[in-house]
Amino acid sequence: DINRNRSLSSKMSTNELNALEALGQTTKVAGPASPKSISGKILIGVTGGIAVGLSIVCFPFVAPALRKHCLPYVPATSRQIENVLTSVRMGDAARGNRLLDIGSGDGRIVIAAAKAHRMEAHGVELNPWLVYYSRLAALSGGVFGQTRFFRKDLWKYDISGYNNIVIFGVEQMMADLETKIKAE
Repeated sequence: DINRNRSLSSKMSTNELNALEALGQTTKVAGPASPKSISGKILIGVTGGIAVGLSIVCFPFVAPALRKHCLPYVPATSRQIENVLTSVRMGDAARGNRLLDIGSGDGRIVIAAAKAHRMEAHGVELNPWLVYYSRLAALSGGVFGQTRFFRKDLWKYDISGYNNIVIFGVEQMMADLETKIKAE
């Protein structure tokens, strides 16, 4: 039995094997990894990678909850878009009317204003995924040249050059936003 253990384990010295045998313990030498252990490790790695990837993608959608003024992404409804377009006067478009959507999300209002009134329309959004999506939507909607989307903090963005400002905000931020609009 000692000879079998010695031949299986070249890593253990003769003295170590003799000591284990004297204590009545047997040694088992691990052979090559079983397919189950390899597939388990692969599964753990893939699952961990997916979890990290989802966290990276989802963080920009959760991050607004950590800010002073929580302004989550909620897509504008068709009715809300119609109301905004009704508010924007078509006659002003000829005089260089510019629209800014603060917290533009997926860019629906900016794109609709550019299409309906052939005006320059911009969106400001913190979420990089929504900014990229908005740019692609403007490109596919045929108004890429009339629209621009900025990944900026609305509190640091200069709003002085806009005739129309659209925001679907929360009540807690409106007083601060009013102060910013009056100042700029």
